[in-house]
Amino acid sequence: MSSPNKTQQQEPPSSSESWKQRIIIPTILAGIVGGGVGLVSKHRKIHGLSNISATYATNFAIVTGCYCGAREFVRVSRKSTSDDLLNSAIGGFGCGAILGRLQGGVPGAVRYSIMFAAAGTALDFATPKLRSYLQSLQHDDSWLKLPEWSPIRVLDEEALAAKRDREQQMLARRTALDLKKEEA
Repeated sequence: MSSPNKTQQQEPPSSSESWKQRIIIPTILAGIVGGGVGLVSKHRKIHGLSNISATYATNFAIVTGCYCGAREFVRVSRKSTSDDLLNSAIGGFGCGAILGRLQGGVPGAVRYSIMFAAAGTALDFATPKLRSYLQSLQHDDSWLKLPEWSPIRVLDEEALAAKRDREQQMLARRTALDLKKEEA
């Protein structure tokens, strides 16, 4: 029995977990985004809201599923890590070629290949950076501070109690004035 080498220890314990995380979840999210885009599409009046939303959701999901599947196929074929941007470029190029060929022949395949490779690589480059930035904002309590010049103030307990007292006094005065008007 030989001990496993370091490359085998770095692989995830279950490939189905990484498959779900890198293909299924982005595909579902893209379908949701596509449905949202369909809700605001200018074609919704012509084709109907439900039809156009379903069409956009399906198209977004197909494109994302194809891209993510191609990227994972390249990752497994190259035996590389999931954050390697070359996987994104090659997967985007292949996926764009297939979908572009179906959509617009050879010229469409060339256009879609370049577009998918560039957009997919840019998205895969920006996603981890954006995720770490959002996580840093989540742990930072000062990310939503109002500027000094803002008329909105966050009240402490004493100021909140004083405000309630003023409101009670104004309500009592208003009630007294209303009673005087009714008597007159």
